[in-house]
Amino acid sequence: MRRGSTISRLIIAVFFFLSSVSGLLAATGKIGGTVTDANSGEALPGANVEVLDHFTGAAADANGEYVITIEEGTYTLRATFTGYSPVEKSVTVKAGESVELNFAMEEAIVELGDVVVVLGSRGKKARTQTETPVPVDVLDIEQLVAQSPQVTVNQIMNYAAPSFSSNTQTISDGTDHIDPASLRGLGPDQVLVLINGKRRHTTSLVNVNGTFGRGNVGTDLNAIPAASIARIEVLRDGAAAQYGSDAIAGVINIVLKDQTNALTATANSGAYVSKNSEGSYDGLYNNVAVNYGLPIGDRGGYINFTGSYEDRDPTNRMKEWGGTIFKGYNNPNYTGDPNDDITESELARRGLTRSDFNMRVGQAALKSGQFFANMAVPISRGAEFYAFGGIGYRHGNSAGFYRLPYQERTVTSVYPNGFLPEINSNIFDKSLATGIRGELYGWDVDFSNTYGSNSFQFQITNTLNASLEDRTKTSYNSGGFAFTQNTSNFDASHFYDDVMSGMNVAFGGEYRYENYQIFAGEEGSYAKYDINGDIVTPNTPDSLLVRGPNGKVRPGGAQVFPGFRPANEVSANRSSVAFYADVELDVTEDFFAEFAYRFEDYSDFGSTSNYKVASRYKLGDDFSVRGAYSTGFRAPSLHQINFNATSTLFVDGIPNEVGTFSNNSRVAKILGIPKLKEEDSQNLTLGITAKIPEYDLTATVDVYQIDIQNRVVKTGTFKPAKDANGNYASAKDEELAQLLASVNATGAAFFANAIDTRTQGLDVVLSHRW
Repeated sequence: MRRGSTISRLIIAVFFFLSSVSGLLAATGKIGGTVTDANSGEALPGANVEVLDHFTGAAADANGEYVITIEEGTYTLRATFTGYSPVEKSVTVKAGESVELNFAMEEAIVELGDVVVVLGSRGKKARTQTETPVPVDVLDIEQLVAQSPQVTVNQIMNYAAPSFSSNTQTISDGTDHIDPASLRGLGPDQVLVLINGKRRHTTSLVNVNGTFGRGNVGTDLNAIPAASIARIEVLRDGAAAQYGSDAIAGVINIVLKDQTNALTATANSGAYVSKNSEGSYDGLYNNVAVNYGLPIGDRGGYINFTGSYEDRDPTNRMKEWGGTIFKGYNNPNYTGDPNDDITESELARRGLTRSDFNMRVGQAALKSGQFFANMAVPISRGAEFYAFGGIGYRHGNSAGFYRLPYQERTVTSVYPNGFLPEINSNIFDKSLATGIRGELYGWDVDFSNTYGSNSFQFQITNTLNASLEDRTKTSYNSGGFAFTQNTSNFDASHFYDDVMSGMNVAFGGEYRYENYQIFAGEEGSYAKYDINGDIVTPNTPDSLLVRGPNGKVRPGGAQVFPGFRPANEVSANRSSVAFYADVELDVTEDFFAEFAYRFEDYSDFGSTSNYKVASRYKLGDDFSVRGAYSTGFRAPSLHQINFNATSTLFVDGIPNEVGTFSNNSRVAKILGIPKLKEEDSQNLTLGITAKIPEYDLTATVDVYQIDIQNRVVKTGTFKPAKDANGNYASAKDEELAQLLASVNATGAAFFANAIDTRTQGLDVVLSHRW
């Protein structure tokens, strides 16, 4: 009842706001003129002319001309254009009259450190990167792309953002197709990603293999085309008290383009040329992107579109395989011991080399396409409607370990020389955010709703189900998973210029709904069959199990990625309600302080409260000291709570079938694995900033310490205990063995709050404009 009442009040508030901003139109006049280059006199098509504090304006047309229709009154207009310094002018409009107001703009000479930062503050007062109480970086994407060959968001940020890390993974199932990313060396799920200040959904993939971010769920930054981005802001400090769960390491805010009447098209191509390449080069990469914006109406509305297509070939840096490939039983004419290693003679007989049995170690092959849009339309003198979002599709292809001819995993009548199984992923991503923002009773308010979803579907090719032997298919649908998130927000802020040197007060609320699903693959992708073609159960006699020529039992399921079973299927939901408040106070022109508090209640594990205090003190015009202390949290993801599957893990080259079980399963209870709870953190940052104008140089130095309790990690493998005689050590061990056998597994793993960590570091950033 309490949550229902909260939602009802939110709906009433939205209705009241819409009613308040839709008043009757008063008598209007017009403002018109041109926007030109101050030196050449040439028109500046696409320049924006904005009526400050009134959510209205216009974009200059091909001739640099603009027209704004507005109620009579006195206004301040500002003209902006990329590469030029903004120009502001005041004008008085009378009903029924037209006023001419022209803008002549000078090319900008931007001093380093003078880039205004938005992330980390809800106040109106402009602050540069050297004036913020915590470290914030602002990356100009267009400039970075022009300076370097990086074309994806992860590549750009790896190149330019301090403490950011993202690397391509290999032989790691779906993780090959999404590059995990992190800040300050923490996990991919400990950094929060925003788009235009709104929470971005995570992927549906949980990294379960031995890769960076093992056991974590991250956000797929490469699902956002770089061509759609104006800038990226990176807050390198704990911010859970301001933005909520996940913001332990920091926050990444992606700001989309809003330019109009300007077409940008890019094409990139490249490859790796190396003595280790397959052929003269490999990893050929092609990317094409187009961005264009259109004005909407004559009051500054716009819509900006971006389309992007990417095609990437795989790379391979595998050294020649040096182990066993063939044994005596692989040659029907061999008269020696069937278990003899006859690799060299058999290679010669078949006209093969060891390199023919290499697996693929390198980046996966990808093909992807994305479409993004960003728009805003004034709906009254003091309010505007906005929306942004996109759709994307990615097809990934990667490979696992080579299945060699002598192994029971290979059926030589199907693949005489073994085979390299391939994982094909079909990844769909959708997002849409809508909202209304404006002024209400002197407060800046913002109502918004943000929806996002991500899904994976796995098709395994060049594979087999060894337990079916000659009856096997060579391609299986192994099922997949999906994640959906919907976030509704109300935010309000007000700046008091008569309190000390200025005070900003902000508060707001959030309601978030999440759903995680696992869907099963086809039967042959997960089942293990006996010699009669029936599915093996814990009660199947050993004499009916299918064995390879080496006498070992053949495994079931699609090789490299056994499918999800019907028993793995899940559709789990949860919701959370949050309230936050923060105060930013300029005690003097030199001394700034901030306090933030957030309460959040989750339907599945309870509530949490967190706070943050931060401050900055100027030591003259060019130097400052700053610091912050905050507490934080990260709720365990629905993926970590509910993921369950069987996968093949190779340890020292030996394959092991390991089942990942949820923490409420019978297997978890037998082993005493507790249910997941939230991670808690304490974040301390201290730093100094400096500007050296005569050298056009800025410097920031920040030390930090992040303590995290109850970090969620994926455990090692648990197996049933046996005594000296090979019998199960207890009745529970015997039950555990039966439960593992029922899912074709020999070991069990879980997600658990298993460790406490302390991360310490030093960030030094020097910037110079050439």
